[in-house]
Amino acid sequence: MFKRNAILRPLPIRAFLPIAALAIGVATASPSQAAGTVVNASLWDKGVETAMATDLGFPAAGKDMSKVTMGIALSAETVKAGEITFEVLNSSKDTIHEMIITRLRDLSRLFPYNSSESRVDEDKMPDILGEVSELDPNKTAALRLDLKPGTYLLFCNIPGHFTSGMWTIFTVK
Repeated sequence: MFKRNAILRPLPIRAFLPIAALAIGVATASPSQAAGTVVNASLWDKGVETAMATDLGFPAAGKDMSKVTMGIALSAETVKAGEITFEVLNSSKDTIHEMIITRLRDLSRLFPYNSSESRVDEDKMPDILGEVSELDPNKTAALRLDLKPGTYLLFCNIPGHFTSGMWTIFTVK
C-alpha cells in the first residue's frame, strides 16, 4: 500500500529539466528550423580570372556543360511540395551573385534573353516566384516559398552569369 505522504511529495527539479530544455529549443528555433523543408543553395564561380562561357544558358540540350564557369549547387534537387526555405550562400570570393526561382512549364522553351544586357528579361517572364538579390561574396540570405508540385529553374541573372551556366533545375513532388 502507498504511503500518502510519498504521493504528495514534490518531484525534484531535475525531473523537469528535459522538458524545459525542449521547450526552450522549440521557442528559439530559427524560422528555417521551425517548419517546412530547408534546401541549401551555394552560388559558386571559378573566380574573376576565369573567362566566362557565353553559350551555356538554359535549355542545355546539346551543350557541353563541363565548360561552366559558375553555377548553383543544391543540397537537394527534389523535395516534397509545401513550404521550402532556400538558405543561399554566395561562396564566391569576389563576385556578386543572385538567385531567382521561376516555374518551368515547358522544358524546351527559351527564356526571353536580352543580348545587349547579357541577361534574361525578367519583365517578360510570367512565372518568377521570388529571388535573393545581389548577394555579396561570402554572404547568406534566405528565401521562403510555398511551392506546388512541378519543375522549377533557379538562376543568376547578373549580366553574363546565366549564359555561363549559372542555373539549375529543381523538382517539387
